[in-house]
Amino acid sequence: MVVALMPSTPQHRAVAAGVAVVMLAVSALVLPFVNRPFGRIDSFLPVVQTVMSAADLITATLLFAQYSVQPHSALLAVAGGYIFAGSFAFLQTLSFPGSYAPNGLIGDVYNTPAWFFVLWYTTFPLSILAYALMKDRGKTSRVSTTASIAITLTCVFGTIALLSLLAINETKHLPQFFTTGLMLQTPLSNQFNIGLSLLGCLVLLVLFVRRRTVLDLWLMVTVFAALPNFLVAIYAGSARFSVGWYTARGFALIASCLLLAVLVTEMTVLYSRLASALVMQRRERANRIFSIDAATAAIAHEIRSPLGAITLNADTAQKQLDAQPPKLDELRAILKDIEGASLRVNETITSVRALFKDAAHQPAMTSIEDVARQVLRLLQHELQFNEVLVATEFRAEATFVHADPGQLQQVILNLLKNAIEAMASTPPSSRRLNIETWIDQNSFVLLSIRDTGAGVLPQEQTHIFEPFYTTKPAGMGLGLAISCTIIEKYRGRLFLSKTGPQGSTFVISLPR
Repeated sequence: MVVALMPSTPQHRAVAAGVAVVMLAVSALVLPFVNRPFGRIDSFLPVVQTVMSAADLITATLLFAQYSVQPHSALLAVAGGYIFAGSFAFLQTLSFPGSYAPNGLIGDVYNTPAWFFVLWYTTFPLSILAYALMKDRGKTSRVSTTASIAITLTCVFGTIALLSLLAINETKHLPQFFTTGLMLQTPLSNQFNIGLSLLGCLVLLVLFVRRRTVLDLWLMVTVFAALPNFLVAIYAGSARFSVGWYTARGFALIASCLLLAVLVTEMTVLYSRLASALVMQRRERANRIFSIDAATAAIAHEIRSPLGAITLNADTAQKQLDAQPPKLDELRAILKDIEGASLRVNETITSVRALFKDAAHQPAMTSIEDVARQVLRLLQHELQFNEVLVATEFRAEATFVHADPGQLQQVILNLLKNAIEAMASTPPSSRRLNIETWIDQNSFVLLSIRDTGAGVLPQEQTHIFEPFYTTKPAGMGLGLAISCTIIEKYRGRLFLSKTGPQGSTFVISLPR
């Protein structure tokens, strides 16, 4: 979860190598002109190094933030190094002649800026070296993260204050880099540049050998980008206001912003992933609640019909008992219907639970015609009560499909119940229900249920299979949605084939 400790990927390595190659190419192009004077631009240094200072301090802040998430002591060394770099870069800008004042705001004109440069490029690589040597050791600090950060800041700023006082007030007691002007360095300058180059190469080598993470990779690029500062001075001899000097400062700016850009990018990606995960978690929770609601509503929807039949049969049986003499034959038939309806309730609950809980269903070679006949027998009294004339046209050839008989019965029962309800406003003499089966050229078994009701309105045709969408005043909008889910589970399709003022035709299509 901490960007600074993430393993580097081939993509990270390719991008880092690309940045290093570009810097090498630019260096090769500039090399013949490094000693050529470019002209003194006093505003260049304060602008560039103020941006560098801000970038370094922001990078240090982000590293401290990552340390607070996962307290790895090596991160404190890197954060401290960026504080050193940002502070000394800004102090050099204050002391540099022509930046904020003709002779600088602090220190002498010649050597204070040079000493700040040396302090800058000594403390930063040493901090990175400390990180490289510490990063594979103990991962956590013994004290709290807040205390560790406070101790690090105190030590770093204390060191910066002490070294700055030496560079500002004790310059005359320190070795001299410039004696006769800003364009001519003493031999000591070359010696320091060689030493800083060797220090940078050492840090680069240790990082390369011990590289593991994204942070290791981009610290290598950062240290590599700082080397032109010293190489230009060694090769050209004049440190200020030449083509090489401006180029080296440009590389230093890139080096300061590299890790900041990587941290911000990786943290943005991480934030987007966490946000997506949170959204998915909330969506999953909502889906679970929806599934529970849907299962409950489906069970209520499906058992309402057999419970109504049981109530109606019980009421009829009571009337038959009151008759003189009691009609025992009809009572036996009614009791058999009540028994069948109770079994339907049990099967409905089992099939709906299997549908919503992904339980193992029991598909078998089932004749869709036999299931349709069973449903018609179950609805016999309801069809008679509503004065619906039923016509069936079942083909002679086998119409076997691979499906669970109970769930297939539930689908056909839903469609027939809908057809009966759709014909409630149709005159009794015109209430006709046609059930037909056939096999198409793709070896799919089709069962169509055609009624003579009012049909489905055009604006409702695209929504009738959606959960909780209903055109009935007391409907739940789950019958067709559940039926679609069941049929699709067996690689089939349920669709509205035809609708209009003369009625609607729903078709079930299942592989033979």
